[in-house]
Amino acid sequence: MGRRPNGDGTVRKRKDGRWEGRITIGKKKDGTCIIKTVTAKTQKALMARLNELKFRYAGANLVEKCQMTVGEWLIDWLDNYKKHMIRPTTYRGYKNYIETHMIPYIGKKPITNLRTSDIQKMYNQLKEGGRATEHPEDGFALSNSMVRSVHMLLHEALDGAVKERIIPSNPTKGAVIPKTDYKEKTILQETEVERLLEIAKGHVGWHDFFYLECMTGLRKGEICALKWSDYDEVNRKLSVRKSATYMDGKVTVGETKTERSRRKIILPRSVSRMLSERKKNATSEWIFPSVNDLNKPMNPQTAYNKLKSLLREAALPDIRFHDLRHTFATHAASSGVDPKTLSAILGHTDASFTLDTYTHVTTDMQKNASKIVNNFMTDLFGKDLKIWEKEKTEKEQ
Repeated sequence: MGRRPNGDGTVRKRKDGRWEGRITIGKKKDGTCIIKTVTAKTQKALMARLNELKFRYAGANLVEKCQMTVGEWLIDWLDNYKKHMIRPTTYRGYKNYIETHMIPYIGKKPITNLRTSDIQKMYNQLKEGGRATEHPEDGFALSNSMVRSVHMLLHEALDGAVKERIIPSNPTKGAVIPKTDYKEKTILQETEVERLLEIAKGHVGWHDFFYLECMTGLRKGEICALKWSDYDEVNRKLSVRKSATYMDGKVTVGETKTERSRRKIILPRSVSRMLSERKKNATSEWIFPSVNDLNKPMNPQTAYNKLKSLLREAALPDIRFHDLRHTFATHAASSGVDPKTLSAILGHTDASFTLDTYTHVTTDMQKNASKIVNNFMTDLFGKDLKIWEKEKTEKEQ
């Protein structure tokens, strides 16, 4: 085996006639070197590959876990680094993404061999044939937003691998992901909201539930997890602190979706009056208790099912529960509520997300703003413009 300068690796010609190059990329716990090997038919070809390898692992000092496969790291990362920081439903969703959309494509590959090209090929395959849908006319592709979600999860997991010195760099950074393809938000118009609430009056307890939802845009789990201790009657404030989820046949109450989701909302006077009246006859700590047990919170699935039945009874569009949140946000933005304030009410991470989500509304607002500016400029300069035009005409004559 021919020795080369320190850090330059080693090169040798094997008995089978092929050339082999090795470099050290890290050490195991027992001090044994972790070796990365490349081979080629000729010494010239080998040197090209070896130089590429040295460039990729320049300055690397990887740990023993670098010998994992991609699939092994993804599961390890999810269970030991992420699980206790996210909600059970989020964990289940992440695990499904990893098992369904990542491991079948790149799971068996050694993590140190994972290239941007491998990831790009996976994204392309997910777009072209990721899974079958219920509607054949939609094809078999994953939506752009689903592929982007896979990318974001994989990017975060591989960032974790870089921090743990398992890989030298994150190969997702060079991948090209599809543009967003969010479908237009389905919302109820004002008359339709009124119709929904009118029908809800015929169902004991449900008018208050959906009135609060339509006037605040709370997430389904958030409204179900509200307690009377969250309601500040004097200052008309509602504290959103917890979220209810239904999983494995039971309702659990845990943390909100994000840290920003924990927020205080100043309620409209009509909503505050409604809650105060409801509180007078309350027999549970929950603002909206379970229909079967006053000691438990409302089951989010029950709320979802009730919305569907009310929509049918009211002959209204078959929207999702989350579309009530979109309904509130859209009407609030259209009425002039600024994005930063709306972002705080909705519990979004930042105002830019709110702007991106409700672009269709802000575009209309910009058009209205341009009209206001135009009228203002006309009023300001209109007289001077007429005088200028008159003087110009007189000179020409």
